[in-house]
Amino acid sequence: MQNYQIEICANSTESALNAQLGGAQRVELCAGIPEGGTTPSVGEIVIASKKLERTKLHVIIRPRGGDFCYTPDELEIMKVDINTACQFQVDGFVFGCLTPEGDVDKKAMQKLMEAARGKSVTFHRAFDMCRNPFQALEDIIELGCDRILTSGQQPIAVKGIQLIKELVKQAAGRIIIMPGCGITPQNIRQIAEKTGATEFHFSGRKTVESPMTYRNHQVSMGGTVKIDDYSRMVTDAEIVKAAFHALNIEH
Repeated sequence: MQNYQIEICANSTESALNAQLGGAQRVELCAGIPEGGTTPSVGEIVIASKKLERTKLHVIIRPRGGDFCYTPDELEIMKVDINTACQFQVDGFVFGCLTPEGDVDKKAMQKLMEAARGKSVTFHRAFDMCRNPFQALEDIIELGCDRILTSGQQPIAVKGIQLIKELVKQAAGRIIIMPGCGITPQNIRQIAEKTGATEFHFSGRKTVESPMTYRNHQVSMGGTVKIDDYSRMVTDAEIVKAAFHALNIEH
């Protein structure tokens, strides 16, 4: 039987602990989910690292939303964030840098790799915004990253199956190709069978209502962007378990 692994994109310590309860082998801790994930607070990292017992903790290092072409100041911020996280029980990091031309920024990546002090590194979905995924794959292998998170340069992984399959073949065991974005218990088996991937990344979140009974609907913390201030998304252990079950693994 194939040895599948699941990584959960955890937007909080609560989500990380639910991911662990569901059997996830690893979590990617992040803030700023609507922006695609940004660096979590030091407090979030500290508490998650203290409470996670069986599940590995990887921290995304991304100072802002938007593209992945960083200024010198932003790279310094990322290095400081990595150095700070290394003071706690963190197992790895998730980051990625691109040049203005859409290639892997090897110089910037090398600086961040050195700051990571040999911990596991995942090159995140900046990969999906690069101009030549096959050359980018070789560059990322050369840098020494452990895995690439990708949706196959499509909005969701199920639509990127063909490219993911080609990347798995080209990688030939030199690096892990981890499909992510839009993965659910309903499609994870299809993606596994058609791509040959063995690690998968998704959030497994559900909506949780706020306990507040008094609600002022005249004001939104999103400003001009309408958001629901009285609900939040939290990873559900049962959704994680359902994904393992779909892969024929009991957790």
